[in-house]
Amino acid sequence: MILEMKVPSPGESITEVEIASWLVETGDYVEKDQEIAEIDSDKATLALPAEESGIIELIAEEGDAVKVGQVVCKIDTDGKGEAKKSAPKAEEKAAPNPNPVNEAPSTSGDSNYATGTPSPAARKIMDENKLKNVEGTGKNGRITKEDAVKAKVAMGTGPGPRGEKREKLSMLRRKVAERLVGVKNETAMLTTFNEVDMSPIFAVRSKYKEAFKEKHGVSLGFMSFFTKAVTRALEMYPAVNSMIDGKEMVSYEFADISIAVSSPKGLMVPVIRNAEGLSFAGVEKEVKRLAIKARDGKISVDDMTGGTFTITNGGVFGSMLSTPIINPPQSAILGMHNIVERPVAVDGKVEIRPIMYVALSYDHRIIDGKESVGFLVAVKEALENPIDILMDGEANIEKALELK
Repeated sequence: MILEMKVPSPGESITEVEIASWLVETGDYVEKDQEIAEIDSDKATLALPAEESGIIELIAEEGDAVKVGQVVCKIDTDGKGEAKKSAPKAEEKAAPNPNPVNEAPSTSGDSNYATGTPSPAARKIMDENKLKNVEGTGKNGRITKEDAVKAKVAMGTGPGPRGEKREKLSMLRRKVAERLVGVKNETAMLTTFNEVDMSPIFAVRSKYKEAFKEKHGVSLGFMSFFTKAVTRALEMYPAVNSMIDGKEMVSYEFADISIAVSSPKGLMVPVIRNAEGLSFAGVEKEVKRLAIKARDGKISVDDMTGGTFTITNGGVFGSMLSTPIINPPQSAILGMHNIVERPVAVDGKVEIRPIMYVALSYDHRIIDGKESVGFLVAVKEALENPIDILMDGEANIEKALELK
């Protein structure tokens, strides 16, 4: 029986996706639930699993934009055994060529290619430039466009390489670009700055981090302190926890905190739901869970949908100061930065303290300067006095950290 596999809907309002990459080739035998492709939507990169076992035939090409519900491959469920070979290995056809780059191609189809078959884009480059025996670095030795470009550069003359690389932006990256440009054009974005003395947080972490990790299985990081400080400040300044919807201002009684995390597919912004009700351990566990999903490419659209406020940490990459861009349709974003020991005045004396600069970008259409500055000051106060403000005093530290 021939099974036609159609593109499933990744989420509400998504009508089109892009084939980011095929993980199999026509003629391969695939198992049911085996990941056969990665598809890009404008919100996330998702895996496409095989619906049944059998021999697969690919219909859509990598890079194709396809509609939700469109057939992208077929599976012959009567096909048995291991994968069929879509092209013989080059070493089975001919001995290696001692001069693999400059020899003109033959006219016998894929016999020009040393390892695997080329992608359509690679084939075009190789034929135009008379390239032969290009080494493939893709799956199963597949020759990628980048492989062909490198071989083309190697043919050139002069003091050094003069090649260039062109790569189509993923649908996710294109959507992010559109949203970021939209923010600059459609919001009255301003940024206010402050600095935070991280000494008190350092002291708490130094004293309790080992017990915390032993008890909860996660580290006591900075993100839990910042999340707790932010949710407190959002309660004090609800306009910062608001959005514009047409002619209305929508304020939220909960705090869904989006956190920017790096992944192989780029920056992802999953959401910690109802962060205002989570403990320090609860926040750290959620951060770890979402970061692992993003790293493994398993983050879902639902994980990144919503969010009322965003925290981003450029400090992990060494950033000292920046103006973060609002994550629409939210109205504000807090930027964390690196921690550097700096001389500061404390009670009339100069001391060396670990200082972090923080930045709040906000939409001035609904958040006034008084509220934005007040919000950031409230965050600073909580971070510089976490024991009294976030943990209800010295006697309750272990309770706040759920160590007893």
